[in-house]
Amino acid sequence: WRRRLSTRLRGGTCRCSPVARAACRHRSSCPSSSSRLPPFLRSAGGGRSAAGSMRALVDFGGGVDVRHGGRLLSDLVDSSLFLSLAPRVDVYCPFLKRTRVSAPFIPQGWKKWENQSIKVCSIDSLTDECLFEILKRLGGKNERSIAACVSKRWLMLLSSIPSSEVPPPAPKLSVSSKQQKKFLPDLNETADDEDDEQEEEIFLLVDDDNCPSRCLEGTEATDTRLVAMAVGTGSQGGVGELMVRGSRLVTDVGVGAVARNSPSLKVLSMWNTPDITDEALSQIANCCPLLEKLDLYKCPLISDKGITAIAMKCPGLSSLTIQSCQKIGDEGLQAIGHFCLNLKSISIVDSMLVGDCGVAGLVSSASSSLQKIKLQRLAITDMSLAVIGHYGKAITDLIFANLPNVGEKGFWVMGSARGLLKLKSFTIASCGVTDVGLEAVAKGCPMLKQLCLQRCHLSDAGMKKFAAAAAGSLEILQLEECNCITLCGIVGVLLSCKAKVRSLTLVRCMGIRDVSSFPASLPSCLALRLLSIRHCPGFGNSSLALIGKLCRRLQHLNLCELSGVTDAALIPLFQGCESGLLKVSLGGCVNVTDAAVSVLAKRHGATFQTLNLEGCRKVTDESLSAIADCCVMLKDLDVSRTAITDDGVTALTCAIGSNLKILSLSGCSNISARTLLHLSNVCHSLLGLNLQQCNLVSSHDIASFQKKMWQCDIVA
Repeated sequence: WRRRLSTRLRGGTCRCSPVARAACRHRSSCPSSSSRLPPFLRSAGGGRSAAGSMRALVDFGGGVDVRHGGRLLSDLVDSSLFLSLAPRVDVYCPFLKRTRVSAPFIPQGWKKWENQSIKVCSIDSLTDECLFEILKRLGGKNERSIAACVSKRWLMLLSSIPSSEVPPPAPKLSVSSKQQKKFLPDLNETADDEDDEQEEEIFLLVDDDNCPSRCLEGTEATDTRLVAMAVGTGSQGGVGELMVRGSRLVTDVGVGAVARNSPSLKVLSMWNTPDITDEALSQIANCCPLLEKLDLYKCPLISDKGITAIAMKCPGLSSLTIQSCQKIGDEGLQAIGHFCLNLKSISIVDSMLVGDCGVAGLVSSASSSLQKIKLQRLAITDMSLAVIGHYGKAITDLIFANLPNVGEKGFWVMGSARGLLKLKSFTIASCGVTDVGLEAVAKGCPMLKQLCLQRCHLSDAGMKKFAAAAAGSLEILQLEECNCITLCGIVGVLLSCKAKVRSLTLVRCMGIRDVSSFPASLPSCLALRLLSIRHCPGFGNSSLALIGKLCRRLQHLNLCELSGVTDAALIPLFQGCESGLLKVSLGGCVNVTDAAVSVLAKRHGATFQTLNLEGCRKVTDESLSAIADCCVMLKDLDVSRTAITDDGVTALTCAIGSNLKILSLSGCSNISARTLLHLSNVCHSLLGLNLQQCNLVSSHDIASFQKKMWQCDIVA
């Protein structure tokens, strides 16, 4: 080392090691040059005499002010840093008192220079094509699930692999084969893996019809979740039913992943998904040939192209619902009618591009199988009704709603064509049907059992003619907002169809008024079992008395929001019913009192199971006492917004609490926590309790009741 140091001290150039030269680069001088010698070396001859320099270096004891030259170290404070560099620059220093060094000094740029020679090898550096080929060879359920959890990139690549390209799982070995093969236990195999293997064995015995169903709504519906679901269920044949509702986060990517991994998909429902396009339906059509039901609602980007793809690739489609999809028109419906010969139900709502050509192509091509048709808010005309009346030989249910371009001529032609021989249910709402058209429909549909008319301009004469033509088949009649029909027309229908009609519903029919007089003796409608009159303000005691004489065998009675009905009409009606009432609803009848309820309980208490007294403000604890004494079969009771108290509820529950399932006390201001305490002790079978607007019941009382009655659903 002496020879080396003396050699470096003789010259004026930098003879440092490569690392030291990198540290002293761009300097005017080097620590090893003679021009920047320490003071104790300069005093020994300035580097000209090697012997003198060495003598001074050996004799130096550390008392002189030593400054390690250069820009790196400027004073004694930096001496520790210089010592940390000493092994790198090959400079000798005698042992000095050193300061504690917490970290070595690394000049700027050294770390980057050193890391350039280190290259991290990762599987992420592979291209998508290479990684796709690797992941495609994962055949086991566990392997694919574990790989999907690595990263989102792996998840997306796994979802892009069609189920047909996934290798089948290895054949299961018998117990004896496993024992012969496994001489030593596999430490990598856990109990969970064995359970998964057993699940796979069980799944092999499950039929394809038992594929799971999934429903994603709102923020839960995203592409990532759909992709994960597709990969997770891919080894089991995918999902059998998928419903996506109300999400802007679902695109063609998520639906395409489900399509590729769910060849057994049979039901697809997409509601309010504005980013779904024809590409998603094309992937469904290519990968899911077993699709049977398609439901589209508010999908503005789906057009005839996507519907045509479904029609061509999914011949087993049996149900199609299209609502508020403004780009779907006649071309898509014609393709459905041409290719989907098994189509049984179709519903088209609020699609203004659908016209007569689409309906004609749909009905005329699939006439052998189409059974249910719903057309609402469309631009079709009488021509569509004529085609339906001629080709709809298998149609059983028909709904026309809000068709402004349809009139009397269309209904007359449809009925006169005599093609709707199997029609059983017919609903007409806000269409141009008249008395003539309705009579023609009754004559052309000999099996018509149910008729629902909403906002139709029909008269009493038209209803009588219709009833005369349909007397042999009509069983259910519902009139809603038919303001031109009076009580005389209703009675005429009941008398004409007295042998068959079993249900009559009147809703918001403003033309019904009380009659001043009626015949003393009237024939009874022995078949009528259900009578529902709601929101008809002109219906009063006289009207109810007339209907009561005709209806002697009622089982379901629904009188809601009839302020003109009092006990004077209800009591004779209850007493005149020969068969026992099962369900009675008097909600909103503000003039009903305890007298009518007591007669009802005593006359029919042994049979009826449901009673609704909501809004009957004159009903008190006396009614509950009568119900407690007679109504042993009561399961559902609604006494919301009545004048009952804790005493009435206590008497009721003591008598029939063991059978009571649902109890509504909403708006009862006199109900307190005492009622809850008694219910928890007696009504062990209670499943539903409504306590809304019960101001005397606190949240603490409800929580205590919930702990005891955990099976009861509470609305508060």
